[in-house]
Amino acid sequence: MRAIHVRRFGGPEVLTVTELPDPVAGPGQLLVRVLAAGVNYADTHRTDGSYRAQQALPFVPGTEVVGLDADGRRLLAPVFPGGAYAELAVVAEDQAVEVPPAVSDGAALALLVQGMTAWHVLRSSARLAPGESVVVTAAAGGVGSLAVQLARRFGAGRIIAAASTADKRALAAEFGAHATVDSSPDGFADRVIAANGGRPVDVVLESTGGPLFTESLAALGAFGRLVTFGNASRQGRPPVDPAVLAEHNRAVAGFWLRPVLDDRRPLHELLALAADGAIRPAIGREYALADARQAHEDLLARRTVGKLVLRP
Repeated sequence: MRAIHVRRFGGPEVLTVTELPDPVAGPGQLLVRVLAAGVNYADTHRTDGSYRAQQALPFVPGTEVVGLDADGRRLLAPVFPGGAYAELAVVAEDQAVEVPPAVSDGAALALLVQGMTAWHVLRSSARLAPGESVVVTAAAGGVGSLAVQLARRFGAGRIIAAASTADKRALAAEFGAHATVDSSPDGFADRVIAANGGRPVDVVLESTGGPLFTESLAALGAFGRLVTFGNASRQGRPPVDPAVLAEHNRAVAGFWLRPVLDDRRPLHELLALAADGAIRPAIGREYALADARQAHEDLLARRTVGKLVLRP
């Protein structure tokens, strides 16, 4: 089969197409012909060796597929520790979910990682209550665009979307944000508070790290919660002094999808919402398998909107 094979850690330049032996499904596994593989920001961390879970070399990147099994069922499934950037993949049978006909390959892929992340950071980590204000950073991206829509469904009183360009902010407004702000760190807290009518906010969903993390924390009001679930800036997160949190009873929570991925209930809920048209995953560009390098370059350069898809 044709696959992307990473033999050394590095940037997008290490993503090369090669011929590999077809994988073989073992007990409790299914072999699927990959229709589409999702591209996630975490894939860039696995490729350069900076991912939170150690990645062994060599490997085939990609952790999510929509594919056809031997019975012709169109299945959505995670692929760990990797293997989705290929023509064939092996998935765990008990983790595969049949995709409703009304949900496209790209939409299904958007719901597995981005959708479940958006669901959990709002429900499980932030514990968003009806009427609360919530800031969504990277609001035109895969997680952000779904978080805006889900925050509406979960009863948020005011949704403030942060994005880096006017076009991305306009897209976030289309998804249901009440207000939009520039996501550049300088003055971010002031812009957020102004967009909330001069009041600090209840919740911030933050995935960039670096100075934006500090500014996001400063935008929180009493008993506000900041949920950090990414480090797109690759600058890390400044240390947080518990005494500073205590001054306003603020909280910082971290979220990683991997430990809760086995709970399929949120995914079934999201697929049903998408099938009914109640939520609309943002689908970005589709790339040929051989163009995986370009997909990573575009993602790192923030040239993308919505879910990126590889088509073997």
